[in-house]
Amino acid sequence: MKKIINQPDDFVDEVIDALLLAHPGWIKAATADRRALVRADAPKAGHVGIVTGGGSGHMPGFLGYVGEGLCSGVAVGNVFSSPSAQQIFEATKAVNGGAGVLYVYGNYGGDVFNFDLAADLAEPEGIDIKTVLLTDDVASAPAERASDRRGVAGMAFVFKCAGAAAERGDSLDEVARICAKANDHCRTMGVGLSPTILPAAGKPTFTLPDGEMEIGIGIHGEPGTHRGKLESADAIADRLMGQILGDLQAPKGSRLAVLINGLGATPLEELYLLFRRAAKVIGDHGLSIARSYVGEYVTSLEMAGASITVMLLDDELETLLAAPARSPLYRDWLLV
Repeated sequence: MKKIINQPDDFVDEVIDALLLAHPGWIKAATADRRALVRADAPKAGHVGIVTGGGSGHMPGFLGYVGEGLCSGVAVGNVFSSPSAQQIFEATKAVNGGAGVLYVYGNYGGDVFNFDLAADLAEPEGIDIKTVLLTDDVASAPAERASDRRGVAGMAFVFKCAGAAAERGDSLDEVARICAKANDHCRTMGVGLSPTILPAAGKPTFTLPDGEMEIGIGIHGEPGTHRGKLESADAIADRLMGQILGDLQAPKGSRLAVLINGLGATPLEELYLLFRRAAKVIGDHGLSIARSYVGEYVTSLEMAGASITVMLLDDELETLLAAPARSPLYRDWLLV
C-alpha cells in the first residue's frame, strides 16, 4: 500500500483538520470531535437546513457539498462507514434555523439506520425532519425496485437543486419535494478499472484481473453487472449510456444535464473521452445537453474508473441548477 498518510487511524480526523485550516470562514465544526461540520453562517434563521452525511473516502462527496446554495451541514463517518446518529443529530441542531431540516443521503443500510435514529433524537427538540434517499444508481436494482437503488454521483445534482430551493427560502415541504424530484430525474452508472485500498485495512476492496473492467460497480466496490475485457472509451460509454437512457426514458427533444465523474484515479482526459461519446449518443437519441460537468464529484479514494450521471431537466430543475452555489471545494462550479 502506497499512500501519502500518517497513521491510518488518524486519516479522517486529519483530513477534517486540514479542511478547516485550508478554508477558514467557509465551514466550521459543530462538535468537539469535528465529525459534524456546517456552513460558516449556520444556522440561517427562517431557512430550511439540509444535512447530509456518509462515510469518508468519497471527496468531494458529502464534505465538499456544504456551502451557500448547497447543504447546510454534514456528518462525517470513517472511511466507507456511516456517521453515528449522535453526529448526525449534532449537525441537525447546528443548522436548525426554525424552518425544519431535510435529511438527504445515500441509500445504504447503516446510513438509513443512523439517520432515522437522529430524526428520533430531533423530535423531542421540536425540529421537523423530512428525509429523501438518493437512489440514482441504475445498476444496483431494476426499475421496478428503483427505491432500493444506491445513491452515487447524482448527489451533486440533487444537493444543488435542494440547496438552491432552501437558499431562496422555500418551505421544508417544498424543499423536500424538489429534492425528491431531482433524485427521480437522475440516473447513474459506472465502470471500475482497479480497486481502492482502505487506509486502515491496507488491502484492496475487491480484485479485478489485469486487463479487465467491471460495469456497474458501486463506489464502495460493490459488485457490478458485467465483468470482462477492458474495452475502448467509446464502447464503455455506449454500455453506460445504453443502460442510463433505457432506464430514464426521456422523451425526444428533452434537455439533459450530464456529469462525467472520476472515481479518484482517472485522468481528466479520459473523462472527456467518455463525455465525447456520451454527447454523440444523446444526440442520436434526439436529446440535447443543456448543462455539462466533467471532473471528480464523488470518488472512491484511488479507484480507477468513472461514472456517468444524466439528469432529465425541466424549467424548474434547470433554474435551480443555474442558481449561485459556493463551497470550499466548488467555488461557483455550478454556474458554468
